[in-house]
Amino acid sequence: MNKKGKKYLTTQEKFDKNNMYPLDKAIDLVKELSYAKFDESIDIAVRLNVDPRHADQMIRGTVVLPHGTGKTVKILVFAKGEKVTEAQQAGADFVGLEEIIEKIKDGWLEFDVAIATPDVMSLVGRLGKILGPRGLMPNPKVGTVTNDVVKAVKESKAGKIQYRVDKAGNIHAPIGKVSFELDKIEGNAHSIIDSLIQAKPSTIKGQYIKNISISSTMGPGIRVDISDILNP
Repeated sequence: MNKKGKKYLTTQEKFDKNNMYPLDKAIDLVKELSYAKFDESIDIAVRLNVDPRHADQMIRGTVVLPHGTGKTVKILVFAKGEKVTEAQQAGADFVGLEEIIEKIKDGWLEFDVAIATPDVMSLVGRLGKILGPRGLMPNPKVGTVTNDVVKAVKESKAGKIQYRVDKAGNIHAPIGKVSFELDKIEGNAHSIIDSLIQAKPSTIKGQYIKNISISSTMGPGIRVDISDILNP
Protein backbone atom coordinates (compact mmCIF):
# COMPACT_ATOMS: atom_id res chain seq x y z
CA MET A 1 0.00 0.00 0.00
CA ASN A 2 1.34 3.43 -0.95
CA LYS A 3 2.06 5.71 1.99
CA LYS A 4 1.43 9.45 1.76
CA GLY A 5 4.31 11.77 2.63
CA LYS A 6 4.25 14.02 5.72
CA LYS A 7 3.87 17.19 3.64
CA TYR A 8 0.92 15.72 1.77
CA LEU A 9 -0.77 14.63 5.00
CA THR A 10 -0.19 18.08 6.51
CA THR A 11 -1.98 19.74 3.61
CA GLN A 12 -4.99 17.46 4.16
CA GLU A 13 -5.38 18.90 7.65
CA LYS A 14 -5.82 22.43 6.24
CA PHE A 15 -9.11 21.87 4.44
CA ASP A 16 -12.28 19.80 4.60
CA LYS A 17 -11.99 17.15 1.92
CA ASN A 18 -15.76 16.61 2.02
CA ASN A 19 -16.57 20.26 1.46
CA MET A 20 -17.22 21.81 -1.96
CA TYR A 21 -15.68 25.21 -2.59
CA PRO A 22 -16.43 27.99 -5.09
CA LEU A 23 -13.95 27.81 -7.95
CA ASP A 24 -11.92 30.84 -6.87
CA LYS A 25 -11.65 29.55 -3.28
CA ALA A 26 -10.68 26.09 -4.55
CA ILE A 27 -7.91 27.62 -6.66
CA ASP A 28 -6.69 29.66 -3.69
CA LEU A 29 -6.54 26.46 -1.63
CA VAL A 30 -4.61 24.60 -4.33
CA LYS A 31 -2.07 27.42 -4.49
CA GLU A 32 -1.84 27.64 -0.68
CA LEU A 33 -1.37 23.89 -0.27
CA SER A 34 1.33 23.64 -2.94
CA TYR A 35 4.55 22.57 -1.25
CA ALA A 36 6.80 21.33 -4.06
CA LYS A 37 10.02 23.15 -4.85
CA PHE A 38 9.02 23.47 -8.51
CA ASP A 39 6.16 25.32 -10.19
CA GLU A 40 3.49 22.66 -10.02
CA SER A 41 0.90 22.21 -12.73
CA ILE A 42 -2.76 22.59 -11.81
CA ASP A 43 -5.19 20.09 -13.30
CA ILE A 44 -8.96 19.86 -13.42
CA ALA A 45 -10.82 16.54 -13.19
CA VAL A 46 -14.45 16.40 -14.33
CA ARG A 47 -16.69 13.39 -13.76
CA LEU A 48 -19.33 13.11 -16.48
CA ASN A 49 -22.57 11.17 -16.55
CA VAL A 50 -21.60 9.26 -19.70
CA ASP A 51 -20.90 5.68 -20.68
CA PRO A 52 -17.82 5.70 -22.97
CA ARG A 53 -18.76 2.23 -24.22
CA HIS A 54 -21.35 3.96 -26.40
CA ALA A 55 -19.80 5.72 -29.39
CA ASP A 56 -22.00 8.80 -29.04
CA GLN A 57 -20.88 9.22 -25.42
CA MET A 58 -17.13 8.99 -26.09
CA ILE A 59 -16.49 12.63 -25.23
CA ARG A 60 -13.36 14.06 -26.78
CA GLY A 61 -12.30 17.40 -28.15
CA THR A 62 -9.88 20.27 -28.09
CA VAL A 63 -9.88 23.72 -26.55
CA VAL A 64 -7.44 26.60 -26.76
CA LEU A 65 -6.81 27.75 -23.20
CA PRO A 66 -6.92 31.57 -23.21
CA HIS A 67 -3.94 31.77 -20.86
CA GLY A 68 -1.99 28.69 -21.97
CA THR A 69 -0.80 25.82 -19.82
CA GLY A 70 2.51 27.32 -18.74
CA LYS A 71 4.25 24.38 -20.36
CA THR A 72 6.65 24.54 -23.28
CA VAL A 73 5.07 22.30 -25.91
CA LYS A 74 7.26 20.41 -28.38
CA ILE A 75 5.47 19.93 -31.68
CA LEU A 76 6.18 17.38 -34.39
CA VAL A 77 4.74 17.84 -37.87
CA PHE A 78 4.64 15.01 -40.39
CA ALA A 79 4.71 16.68 -43.79
CA LYS A 80 6.41 16.87 -47.16
CA GLY A 81 6.97 19.47 -49.86
CA GLU A 82 6.05 23.08 -49.15
CA LYS A 83 4.25 22.10 -45.96
CA VAL A 84 7.65 21.38 -44.39
CA THR A 85 8.67 25.01 -44.78
CA GLU A 86 5.28 26.24 -43.55
CA ALA A 87 5.54 24.13 -40.41
CA GLN A 88 9.08 25.24 -39.70
CA GLN A 89 8.21 28.90 -40.11
CA ALA A 90 5.18 28.47 -37.84
CA GLY A 91 7.44 27.26 -35.04
CA ALA A 92 7.26 23.46 -35.16
CA ASP A 93 10.11 21.83 -33.25
CA PHE A 94 10.44 18.81 -35.52
CA VAL A 95 9.33 18.45 -39.14
CA GLY A 96 9.79 15.56 -41.54
CA LEU A 97 8.40 12.23 -42.63
CA GLU A 98 10.21 8.96 -43.35
CA GLU A 99 13.27 9.67 -41.22
CA ILE A 100 11.12 10.72 -38.24
CA ILE A 101 8.87 7.69 -38.64
CA GLU A 102 11.95 5.49 -38.40
CA LYS A 103 13.17 7.37 -35.31
CA ILE A 104 9.82 6.79 -33.61
CA LYS A 105 9.94 3.10 -34.48
CA ASP A 106 13.32 3.02 -32.74
CA GLY A 107 11.85 4.53 -29.57
CA TRP A 108 12.13 8.31 -30.00
CA LEU A 109 9.15 10.16 -28.51
CA GLU A 110 10.48 13.55 -27.47
CA PHE A 111 7.43 15.58 -28.48
CA ASP A 112 4.08 16.51 -26.94
CA VAL A 113 1.86 17.02 -30.00
CA ALA A 114 1.95 15.36 -33.42
CA ILE A 115 0.37 17.03 -36.44
CA ALA A 116 0.15 15.59 -39.96
CA THR A 117 -1.10 16.66 -43.37
CA PRO A 118 -3.73 14.33 -44.89
CA ASP A 119 -1.48 13.25 -47.77
CA VAL A 120 1.05 11.58 -45.45
CA MET A 121 -1.35 9.74 -43.15
CA SER A 122 -0.95 6.50 -45.09
CA LEU A 123 2.65 6.45 -43.82
CA VAL A 124 1.98 7.91 -40.36
CA GLY A 125 -0.78 5.36 -39.83
CA ARG A 126 1.89 2.68 -39.45
CA LEU A 127 2.75 4.26 -36.10
CA GLY A 128 -0.74 3.72 -34.69
CA LYS A 129 0.30 1.07 -32.16
CA ILE A 130 3.05 3.34 -30.85
CA LEU A 131 1.38 6.75 -30.89
CA GLY A 132 -2.22 5.70 -30.29
CA PRO A 133 -1.90 4.44 -26.69
CA ARG A 134 0.06 7.59 -25.79
CA GLY A 135 -2.55 9.95 -27.21
CA LEU A 136 -0.09 11.23 -29.81
CA MET A 137 -1.65 9.90 -33.01
CA PRO A 138 -2.75 12.70 -35.38
CA ASN A 139 -6.52 12.77 -35.67
CA PRO A 140 -8.76 14.90 -37.90
CA LYS A 141 -11.43 15.03 -35.15
CA VAL A 142 -9.13 17.09 -32.94
CA GLY A 143 -7.56 19.13 -35.72
CA THR A 144 -4.17 17.44 -35.84
CA VAL A 145 -4.68 16.07 -39.35
CA THR A 146 -4.92 19.20 -41.45
CA ASN A 147 -3.49 21.06 -44.41
CA ASP A 148 -3.43 24.24 -42.35
CA VAL A 149 -0.29 23.31 -40.44
CA VAL A 150 0.43 26.96 -39.61
CA LYS A 151 -2.81 27.31 -37.67
CA ALA A 152 -2.40 23.92 -36.00
CA VAL A 153 1.14 24.66 -34.84
CA LYS A 154 0.35 28.15 -33.58
CA GLU A 155 -2.73 26.98 -31.65
CA SER A 156 -0.77 24.18 -30.00
CA LYS A 157 1.99 26.58 -29.03
CA ALA A 158 -0.59 29.01 -27.66
CA GLY A 159 -2.19 26.46 -25.35
CA LYS A 160 -4.47 24.18 -27.35
CA ILE A 161 -5.08 20.97 -25.44
CA GLN A 162 -6.87 17.72 -26.17
CA TYR A 163 -9.17 15.91 -23.77
CA ARG A 164 -10.80 12.51 -23.87
CA VAL A 165 -13.09 10.75 -21.42
CA ASP A 166 -11.60 7.69 -19.74
CA LYS A 167 -13.36 4.39 -19.05
CA ALA A 168 -14.78 5.72 -15.79
CA GLY A 169 -16.28 8.81 -17.41
CA ASN A 170 -13.61 11.24 -16.24
CA ILE A 171 -11.92 14.09 -18.10
CA HIS A 172 -8.48 15.30 -16.92
CA ALA A 173 -6.91 18.47 -18.28
CA PRO A 174 -4.28 21.06 -17.31
CA ILE A 175 -5.46 24.57 -16.44
CA GLY A 176 -2.17 26.29 -15.66
CA LYS A 177 0.57 26.53 -13.08
CA VAL A 178 0.59 27.39 -9.38
CA SER A 179 2.41 30.61 -10.30
CA PHE A 180 -0.48 31.73 -12.54
CA GLU A 181 -2.72 34.54 -11.31
CA LEU A 182 -6.13 33.47 -10.05
CA ASP A 183 -8.10 34.96 -12.95
CA LYS A 184 -5.98 33.12 -15.53
CA ILE A 185 -6.56 29.73 -13.90
CA GLU A 186 -10.28 30.51 -13.61
CA GLY A 187 -10.44 31.52 -17.27
CA ASN A 188 -8.78 28.30 -18.38
CA ALA A 189 -11.10 26.20 -16.20
CA HIS A 190 -14.21 27.88 -17.60
CA SER A 191 -12.97 27.32 -21.16
CA ILE A 192 -12.73 23.57 -20.56
CA ILE A 193 -16.11 23.37 -18.83
CA ASP A 194 -17.75 25.35 -21.66
CA SER A 195 -16.20 23.00 -24.21
CA LEU A 196 -17.49 19.95 -22.32
CA ILE A 197 -20.98 21.41 -22.13
CA GLN A 198 -20.96 22.01 -25.89
CA ALA A 199 -19.91 18.37 -26.38
CA LYS A 200 -22.82 17.01 -24.31
CA PRO A 201 -24.52 14.15 -26.20
CA SER A 202 -28.23 14.69 -26.89
CA THR A 203 -28.94 11.23 -25.45
CA ILE A 204 -27.79 12.17 -21.95
CA LYS A 205 -30.61 12.67 -19.48
CA GLY A 206 -30.29 14.17 -16.02
CA GLN A 207 -27.19 15.77 -14.57
CA TYR A 208 -24.37 15.75 -17.13
CA ILE A 209 -21.50 17.05 -14.98
CA LYS A 210 -21.43 15.00 -11.78
CA ASN A 211 -18.47 16.50 -9.96
CA ILE A 212 -15.38 18.64 -10.44
CA SER A 213 -12.11 18.82 -8.55
CA ILE A 214 -8.80 20.57 -9.04
CA SER A 215 -5.35 19.73 -7.74
CA SER A 216 -1.69 20.57 -8.14
CA THR A 217 0.88 18.01 -9.23
CA MET A 218 1.77 17.00 -5.66
CA GLY A 219 -1.26 18.28 -3.78
CA PRO A 220 -4.65 16.86 -2.77
CA GLY A 221 -7.80 17.23 -4.82
CA ILE A 222 -10.12 20.09 -3.89
CA ARG A 223 -13.81 19.59 -4.68
CA VAL A 224 -15.46 22.41 -6.59
CA ASP A 225 -19.06 23.54 -6.16
CA ILE A 226 -20.57 22.71 -9.55
CA SER A 227 -23.32 25.30 -9.20
CA ASP A 228 -20.66 28.01 -8.83
CA ILE A 229 -19.34 27.19 -12.32
CA LEU A 230 -22.60 26.41 -14.10
CA ASN A 231 -24.45 29.37 -12.57
CA PRO A 232 -21.81 32.11 -12.09
